Amino acid sequence: MTTTDTAHPLRALLPPECVIVDPDVLAAHRHDRASFCAAGTPSVLVRARSTEDVSVVLRWADQNRVPVVAQGARSGLSGAANAIDGCVLLSLEKMDRILEIDTAEQIAVVQPGVVNGVLAAAAGAEGLFYPPDPGSRGISTIGGNVATNAGGMCCVKYGVTGDFVRGLEVVLADGRVLRTGRRTAKGVAGYDLTRLMVGSEGTLGIVTEITVALRPAHARPLTAVAFFPTIVDGCRTVAGYLGAGYRPSVLEFMDRPTVDAVTRIADLGFPDGMGSMLIAQSDSGEAARAELAAFERVARECAAMDVVVADDPEEGDLLMHARRLVADAHANLGPHLVDDVCVPRGRLVDLVEGLHRISDRYRVRVLCAGHAGDGNMHPVVVFDAGDPDETARAHEAFDAVMALGLELGGTITGEHGVGHLKRHWLGEELDPAALWAQRAIKRTLDPNGILNPGRVLPPE
Repeated sequence: MTTTDTAHPLRALLPPECVIVDPDVLAAHRHDRASFCAAGTPSVLVRARSTEDVSVVLRWADQNRVPVVAQGARSGLSGAANAIDGCVLLSLEKMDRILEIDTAEQIAVVQPGVVNGVLAAAAGAEGLFYPPDPGSRGISTIGGNVATNAGGMCCVKYGVTGDFVRGLEVVLADGRVLRTGRRTAKGVAGYDLTRLMVGSEGTLGIVTEITVALRPAHARPLTAVAFFPTIVDGCRTVAGYLGAGYRPSVLEFMDRPTVDAVTRIADLGFPDGMGSMLIAQSDSGEAARAELAAFERVARECAAMDVVVADDPEEGDLLMHARRLVADAHANLGPHLVDDVCVPRGRLVDLVEGLHRISDRYRVRVLCAGHAGDGNMHPVVVFDAGDPDETARAHEAFDAVMALGLELGGTITGEHGVGHLKRHWLGEELDPAALWAQRAIKRTLDPNGILNPGRVLPPE
């Protein structure tokens, strides 16, 4: 079947406007943001409008052994939403309704195409708070956040997406609809299928509805920023501050090259000569000033050049805006590979020192920013895609960062997922029994292997 075949079998099963075979549209949907990962040519794009649409697609695909790749906003960074030759691209962007916000139970029920920031704003209008806060919150969808178990700025205090998912509606590979979890705050009956589905990246089922927990609205946060002469000084501050028992709502790291890249987009008057900076926030109400005073004290003990505590919340918003510009700033530098290692906070210094060695060894630029509060850093390898030798060295440097993260007792991904990009490395991280168990689960739930094949699990 070719992409120009206007008589695609799914046209007989779904509303015609949902089934797209236009080659230009298909080409535009081949990639997520990991454009350096391989992408095939899909046979069709289906824009699902309902759970029933998804069920029809999977039932047909399973019967005909056609691979299905689910897509949301395609803002992922691991190639998990990239097309496979001949596949059905199943877009959930049109399933974008907030079905319910229950203020008494403090939950929301949403479809997977709801944008993270839209849910956060809707919850805020009801005096509630949805904590998972990825840097891409303005574009990434809740379905995508669930698929990768996304984290973000607030993880240090509140945790990742999976910590807020109460229940799911999932369409299985054969088209059956599964309900997992519950609306209640507690519920431990049976195996935790909700946790199983969260982070599975479309390989075990397609999520069509999500019930998430909300929190009471937090106090308007106060913000502090500290500037350090070296990267190591900033990392020592992270370990010292959190080790003293403080739990800020945000603790973000940026190295000097990243700050320079952000400054090209929005000049915020950051000082010259620094090696790194930390942004800390506290949303603890009356205790916030004391928490940030402690941050300032620890930062100065760790050789901070300057520490500024913003009295004005709007000034704090401006600092956080600078952090949210990091992805765009890195993109402006040209082709780059985004790593996503998470290490114990006490090994942050070892990680950043290791990044310098990797940069020197492979003769490529390695920049670093990330969620220092939970040890989840995002080293970025920048390279000239027009230079085959430098491109090869960049990929070697990326792998070296993966190996370093594991060597330091960490993990290959804290929030971006495994996708296509890191599936070999998952085999390095898991022990043989864990890998066997994960493959057994995949075979049981997707016996014909149609759901996002070649993603997450390494080849046998």
